[in-house]
Amino acid sequence: MAVWARQVSRWCGLLNTARGVGFPRRLRSRGCTARACREFAALAVLPAGKAVLCRLQACRQVSAGSCSPPDSAKDGSFSSPESNLPSVQQAKAEILPDLNAKILDEDWDDIPPSSALEVISEEEAVQIIAEPLPPIQSSTLRDYVDHSETLAKLVHLGVDLSQVEKRQKAGQLLLTLDFEKDVKKILLFLKDVGIEDNQLGPFLTKNPYILGEDLEALETRVAYLKSKKFGKSEIAQMVSRAPYLLLFSVERLDNRLGFFKNELGLSVKKTKDLVIRLPRLLTGKLEPVKENLQVCQIELGFQRNEIQQIVYKTPKILTASKKRLIQTFDYLHNIMGIPHHMLTRFPQVFNSKLLRIRERHMFLAFLGRAQYDPAQPRYISLDQLVSLPDEVFCTEIAKVSMQDYENFLKTL
Repeated sequence: MAVWARQVSRWCGLLNTARGVGFPRRLRSRGCTARACREFAALAVLPAGKAVLCRLQACRQVSAGSCSPPDSAKDGSFSSPESNLPSVQQAKAEILPDLNAKILDEDWDDIPPSSALEVISEEEAVQIIAEPLPPIQSSTLRDYVDHSETLAKLVHLGVDLSQVEKRQKAGQLLLTLDFEKDVKKILLFLKDVGIEDNQLGPFLTKNPYILGEDLEALETRVAYLKSKKFGKSEIAQMVSRAPYLLLFSVERLDNRLGFFKNELGLSVKKTKDLVIRLPRLLTGKLEPVKENLQVCQIELGFQRNEIQQIVYKTPKILTASKKRLIQTFDYLHNIMGIPHHMLTRFPQVFNSKLLRIRERHMFLAFLGRAQYDPAQPRYISLDQLVSLPDEVFCTEIAKVSMQDYENFLKTL
């Protein structure tokens, strides 16, 4: 019934359209339209085959220009559609008016959709595919990838969601972001800064929080670095090596640069070179830095100018483990006899593993070649001692084979 009712409504609409686009003037009476609608309403109770014939009859009666009731109904009664079927078969063939096809198409589009309460067959019911709902709660972002355009596109960029979800509130942040409105503009900004396409995934894995930052604030921080004479390639290098750098406000960045300049007594240019080589000095905690500076001066006995040279040549000494720093100095100075001025000249020795320093020094002492004084013959610099590969160290420094060195190490 619901389907036939919609069909009746549809044909009535078509008749109204036809009245305005080409039917004779005498057909535009209210009674004609009303009668046509009543005839079509009767289709709701007819079988499908008879309904088609009755539609044809109604259309042809309208086109013929007669809206008066048939002879059998002139007494005021309304004849049934079945009583008119013979007259349809005997009707003279006529050419129907050319209706405006575009207007008819628009009328078809205006048909209201089916009701949600309409009864459907079992065959139609089994063809309905319902999209699965996202989980209400989950411990992993993987369960939301199929439901979130943002997560799906970040995975395509190379973001490791298993690492992101380990960061505090990072997963909740990504689920609240819209890719087109929130994420896309940040990606374009990072590319403009100098982050390459293949670096975006690893960068966002380390710092997903930047996707929630205000774009204008990020641009202001980059503008500040440019005002301090950092070049575009230098800024790109710093941002790549210290992903959290652009999360710091301009005031905080300025305070960090001022701290290293004043504490170390460096010039502006040397301070800039220092943070370019180790940009995490601007993002890390300052307490370990202050502590290591005190260790170098008080416990290791270096002078202020010596500390400046050591830090400028080897910035990592500021973030090194305090215990490791003391142990390395103790072995170099007290066991190997290296004076302070030699350590100041080759501070990279503090970045080497103490085990390697010990093994090579003991091997050279066994061979009688442990000579670190540049004023003496067969001098071996600290740089050669710690930086050369084992094969080169054996052949060029120790003057023995690699097998001899390995055999010696087995005796330790």
